[in-house]
Amino acid sequence: MMLSSCKRWRTATMLTQGLQKLSVRGLCLVLVLACHHVLAADVNYSTLSNFVSEQCSSCHDGQKPEGNFDLDEASIDLENPDSFRNWVKIYDRVASGEMPPAEMGPIDKTIKASFLSTTATWLNDHQSQQQLKNGRVHLRRLTNLQLERSLQDLLHISIPLAYRMPKDMRAHNYPTVVEAQQMSLFQMGQHVGIVDLALDDAFQRATAAPREYEHHFSAQEMARRNTRCREPELIDEHIVVWSSRLEFYGRIPATSVKEDGWYRVELKGVKALRPPKESGVWCTVRSGLCNSNAPLLSWIDCFEATQEPKDITMMAWMEKGMMLETRPYDVTLARIPTPGGQVQTGDGERSDAPGLAIKSVVMTRIDPDQKAIRRALFDTMPVFWNPELKRSEIKSDQFAQDLEKLLLRFAERAYRRPVEPESLQPYHALLMEEYARGESVMNILKMGYRAILCSPRFLYFEENPGFLDDYALASRLSYFLWNSMPDAELLKLASKNELRKPKVLKAQVGRMLQHRHAADFIERFADEWLELSEIDFTVPDPKMFEEYDVIVQDSMLQETHHYLQEMLDEDLPVSRLVDSDYTFLNSRLARYYGISSVTGDQIQKVGLPKESHRGGVITHGAVLKVTANGTETSPVLRGVWICDRILGIPIPPPPQNVPAIEPDIRGVTTIRELLEKHQADASCASCHYKIDPPGFALENFDPAGQWRERYTIGRGGRAKQGPSVDAG
Repeated sequence: MMLSSCKRWRTATMLTQGLQKLSVRGLCLVLVLACHHVLAADVNYSTLSNFVSEQCSSCHDGQKPEGNFDLDEASIDLENPDSFRNWVKIYDRVASGEMPPAEMGPIDKTIKASFLSTTATWLNDHQSQQQLKNGRVHLRRLTNLQLERSLQDLLHISIPLAYRMPKDMRAHNYPTVVEAQQMSLFQMGQHVGIVDLALDDAFQRATAAPREYEHHFSAQEMARRNTRCREPELIDEHIVVWSSRLEFYGRIPATSVKEDGWYRVELKGVKALRPPKESGVWCTVRSGLCNSNAPLLSWIDCFEATQEPKDITMMAWMEKGMMLETRPYDVTLARIPTPGGQVQTGDGERSDAPGLAIKSVVMTRIDPDQKAIRRALFDTMPVFWNPELKRSEIKSDQFAQDLEKLLLRFAERAYRRPVEPESLQPYHALLMEEYARGESVMNILKMGYRAILCSPRFLYFEENPGFLDDYALASRLSYFLWNSMPDAELLKLASKNELRKPKVLKAQVGRMLQHRHAADFIERFADEWLELSEIDFTVPDPKMFEEYDVIVQDSMLQETHHYLQEMLDEDLPVSRLVDSDYTFLNSRLARYYGISSVTGDQIQKVGLPKESHRGGVITHGAVLKVTANGTETSPVLRGVWICDRILGIPIPPPPQNVPAIEPDIRGVTTIRELLEKHQADASCASCHYKIDPPGFALENFDPAGQWRERYTIGRGGRAKQGPSVDAG
């Protein structure tokens, strides 16, 4: 080993004096770090080296180290992020008592305390230095949802955009964590396309003549034309759809829209035909092209029809060609026969199946405020129609000055902070060249706005190391609570440096939580924190879980959202996450849970009886479903979820050389027996002693969120009752 600096050699020599018992491995680590100038003067590296050598190296060394963790990966060069994470992992395992394993014998308390203290100081000092140098958060960009909301608020448009982008990558289940926010050339191209789509929509709506759309569809217009098809039939001046599993049955071609847009859908005179005793007929409203070439349908809403007629109103985004599909969808209802894949007129009346009757439908397109869009794009500049060019134009007697003002105004709103006019001069110069070539004013403005919206200052958060300035704080607040840009009040406070004051900050948080933008804050946060966004990832086997359907799933999500919203609104203790004597139900979900005396299709707060197995978020159906695979449950999966999401105890992934635990579908071996065998491996037992207890506590809940006393084994028609559930 050759050293290029005598000073480095002397440093290494001083550090190794008196370390006669230091292992060769530890000595090499010290020497390597001395050569890289990364040793901290106040860290006793002999403490680290001796501990690792005596307690860790016998298992975590060589070609096949235990847990697939090789100490070679634990370089003391903390400038390497992987090294830093590995030392944090070592610290956490030792601090929690997982490592060294119990069979290695007890560790001297003084030695362990010295190692933990030294390691903690070393890691914390390094992290503090990095944060002073680079800031606590590295360069972070807008997520898909935040980009969509920002463009909508900036341009005053309403077109959905997020679903057109590549799915956000996640770190620790959050799309806002920097380590998952890489930007590829493909993503940059997608970003430009989304910006163009938003600007095209804004300019089109700003310059086009308003076109109102409202159509009243009578039952005669919507009823079927053929006696054997999938459209509703006409009975007593109502369109009627019967309970059936037939795909697209209940589609209404007359409601196909000719333009993309948001539509207010009003169902008039809705009533149930032959409803079950003590309940109504639960129905869904969806939209789509409703044919085999485009089988996917978009969810709009669900409701419970009763014998008493009522009107129902909902909002839906519908793209050109989409139509409504409305039908009974409660899988517990009797169904009409559908031989040949169609419904014959009169089949429903000859059966015992319940049905849905609708007297009429009113559809109204809801367009954005054109005046607001014009103010966002053109400020006070007048827009007029040029009959010679057959296009809308802007009147400007001094376009160079007007362009400069418009670009600055737009950039300050897009960048969410004051902008130096000089930084926009390159844009201005290029655009004026296009103007001299005869390009239209509208296209010039669109090009200028496009350049601003493709700038890193729009896509990324502008935050310098150290304390956040008020503008950065305003963005942090608004994107956390609203997933969008700061409003005028936040920016006004930021301009006065008032936002950093604790009382002002607290008041703004209260105001923002009451704003319409915060309406879905809980929903979006729960999607990430509780992983509810994964609820569609699996579908419970309909032959094993016969009562589960999309209405139950939607109601489950509403239960959790309402529960968390009340916790936030009332500032309730976090213990309510794991225990409570109430929840939020509608009649369908209450029936699914086996809870009586709940009526109506609105989610409502319901007290739970003392003998109820429900209580707290952890027994909500949505949580129980996302922590299972649709067919079986695993105490390991649910235990990891409880540790990570509720208790804040992150569980590392299993080593690569540890096989998965496969359930015995024959029912010969229980999951408890499988796990006991699995834990015979000491490296497995160290994690499972934390994971399995909370997982087993939820084992009485099946993959669809219902209570069970016994396992179901087998598949489909062969499914049968298995052994009793042991949730001890």
